[in-house]
Amino acid sequence: MTTEELATKIVAILTEQRQTLALAESLTGGLLCASLVAVPGASAVLNGAVVAYNTAIKHQVLGVDASLLAIHGTVHPDVAAHMATGARDVLGVGEQQAYFGLATTGVAGPDSHEGKPPGTVFIGFAATGFVETRDFHFAGDRHEIRVQAVHEALQCLYDYLTSED
Repeated sequence: MTTEELATKIVAILTEQRQTLALAESLTGGLLCASLVAVPGASAVLNGAVVAYNTAIKHQVLGVDASLLAIHGTVHPDVAAHMATGARDVLGVGEQQAYFGLATTGVAGPDSHEGKPPGTVFIGFAATGFVETRDFHFAGDRHEIRVQAVHEALQCLYDYLTSED
């Protein structure tokens, strides 16, 4: 399934179930949000996104634990999980968290970052009582790595949404 098809199906499922989504992006820099916003009707389910490219934003806005960042850096599965959980909180409406949080962090390249090679990507996904991370090692240039990360983040959410049936 293409990225566009995944995004369209996700918006349809979330709309039908009246569930909301919040995003936290690092290496994808808004590309994940843009892929969902391209779908007509996305405003009914997409609460918003935080592009936390700066490490301090991951901590100050998304609530990623400062000691976790100090010990492991920004490219780590626990950071992705905390970003997804944080997105649910900060992009909730009123007292209501977003139903799902989805986050991306990693190294788009061309150089290594924090000792991790380009193509290292962690995707975090959070729902009530559920947090999951997936790790990937993509090949390609900076743009290709970011595009692959968006696709796999959407695939992660789609897999969860369709496994609940």
